[in-house]
Amino acid sequence: MKPLILAVDTTHEWGSLALVRGEDLLEQQENRAPDGFAHIVYGHLAALLDRHKLKPRDIDCFAAAAGPGSFTGVRVGLACIKGLAEACGKPAVGVSNLEALAAFGSRRLRAAVMDARREEVYGAVYDAEGRAVTAEMVAPLERWLKEVGQASACQACELEFVRTGLPDLADRLRGARLEGAAVLEAPRALAGAVARIACRRFLSGEARDPAALDANYVRRSDAELFWKD
Repeated sequence: MKPLILAVDTTHEWGSLALVRGEDLLEQQENRAPDGFAHIVYGHLAALLDRHKLKPRDIDCFAAAAGPGSFTGVRVGLACIKGLAEACGKPAVGVSNLEALAAFGSRRLRAAVMDARREEVYGAVYDAEGRAVTAEMVAPLERWLKEVGQASACQACELEFVRTGLPDLADRLRGARLEGAAVLEAPRALAGAVARIACRRFLSGEARDPAALDANYVRRSDAELFWKD
């Protein structure tokens, strides 16, 4: 039987939950929580499982969007998934939000990019199999576009930008000489993509002890940035 994956994304205001059997999406639920998900995520998870007449122990692998995103939101999702997986004796997977974004693309190369605020973006390039072509980074958009353009494997005609936010991205690509690249607006709900990626890792033996999962912040926290001796 195909493995059953439960995934959670609480990394931004528009979070989501998903239940996947193999590559088949059984249900994805989008939730908006401007004040955070810590007080509502477990209730939504219980309701999702109840609708499918499932218990947490029926899940083969738990997954969470590991960031980048809200520092608190990333921690909430990871703590939820790690706790459930540990309690059920099951493995867990953390999936980069940028990798999940790239999964919505259709070209050979997918440049996933999301607003990081402070006039910066989070970005990385992946191939069609989800392998990283460039490292994830946080930088001003023009600097990141320059990195993308200079990557030896990145030909504009083969490249698709998968974005969340950044409505002026298409115009700014012209200045970076990437006019041949396509631009796709990704959906807000990432949990389904996270679950499918986690399923592939589970089947390949890459799912991990939940205690080993770590956040993928990309940018350091304010406390680290402004800390002084």
